Amino acid sequence: MDEPNKKRADANDKSSSRFRRVCVFCGSSPGKKAAYQLAAVQLGHQLVDRGIDLVYGGGSVGLMGLVSRAVHDAGGHVELIGDTPGELKDVPGMHQRKAEMARHSDAFIAMPGGYGTLEELLEVITWAQLGIHSKPVGLLNVDGYYDSLLCFVDRAVEEGFVTPAARSIVVAAATPHQLLAELEDYVPVHDAHLPKLTWDWDMSSCCYGGFSR
Repeated sequence: MDEPNKKRADANDKSSSRFRRVCVFCGSSPGKKAAYQLAAVQLGHQLVDRGIDLVYGGGSVGLMGLVSRAVHDAGGHVELIGDTPGELKDVPGMHQRKAEMARHSDAFIAMPGGYGTLEELLEVITWAQLGIHSKPVGLLNVDGYYDSLLCFVDRAVEEGFVTPAARSIVVAAATPHQLLAELEDYVPVHDAHLPKLTWDWDMSSCCYGGFSR
C-alpha cells in the first residue's frame, strides 16, 4: 500500500471520539512504580488511537514527558507550554496558563502526581461545580493511587460539605481505555443549590474577576 493510502487507512481505523482535545495533569516525577509509567504511555497511545489531541502544561520529564512523547511519537498532536515536541502556546502567568489549557480542552484527566497535579485537578473540579464549564473530569486511578482522595470526597458528601451532584463530577477508572470510555459517556449534572457562573475567558485577566453571574 502506498503512503497516502496507508495514512488514509490508518485514519479510518481510529476510533471516533466526541473530544478533540484532552488536558492531562500529571507528575514531573515518573513515580516509583513501573505501572505509573506504563499507564502514561498507554494514555498517550489511547489519545492518538481516538484521534484526540493532548493539551498539557509542558515538561519533558516524569509522567508529563512520557505522555507527551507517546502522543508525539505515535503521530498525534501535542499542544503545550514547555520544552517538548509540539505546539507551544506562551501565556504570561500561572492562572492564564491554566485558563488557556482549560479553554482549549474538551475534558480533563489527572494521572498520579503531587501537589501541582492535585491543585490543577481540584481547580477544574471547582469550576465544574460552579457551572463555569461542563467538561468531564477523570482520575486515572493507577494501582489505587487516588483511592484515598476518592474516600475523602465520599466522606465530604457524607458530612454535607460536598453535594451528591458535585460528587458525580469526578469519573475514576484504573486504565486509560476504561477511563476514556467513561468520560465519553459522561453527562454533566449542575448543582441546583449553587448559582451557575460563566467565565468570559479573558486572558488579559489573571484573577477570578473573570467570573460573572
